[in-house]
Amino acid sequence: MRVGQLSFLPEIDRKLTQAAVEDALEKYRMYKFLTYEEREASTTAGYNERFHGPTNVTSDQTADIAIHNVDAQVQRKRYCERIERVVYRMPRMEREERYLTKEHDYITDYNVYNHVFQPPISEGKYSKIRWKAFYKLAADLYLLVEKDETNR
Repeated sequence: MRVGQLSFLPEIDRKLTQAAVEDALEKYRMYKFLTYEEREASTTAGYNERFHGPTNVTSDQTADIAIHNVDAQVQRKRYCERIERVVYRMPRMEREERYLTKEHDYITDYNVYNHVFQPPISEGKYSKIRWKAFYKLAADLYLLVEKDETNR
């Protein structure tokens, strides 16, 4: 930023923002492609010493487990739908299949900018497109990380 120039927008920490977006996309892949293991009620008696007092709370293990199983699945589904909505709103050049597929570990940036884009684009242009995509995802998912005053 030049001296004397006013800026009302905070500076964004690129590395931390990119890490936050990549974590969100990793969580998306985990939720999307791994099966959910439901909790089950324990049918064996537990022989633990329990000190009883007037808690005025009744516990229902089966109901708690049923509520958790339903709520966790709904939460996972909503998270995946939210990520998909944000990604599908992006322009075609920024909507990379690289981060949402099962094969994300095997798709490299080199393959994307040389083989996915028709015609192929340069690494520099791909980096700009990729950063714009990360910025838009971070903004839509409320994951933007501002630079600290001490890090500038």
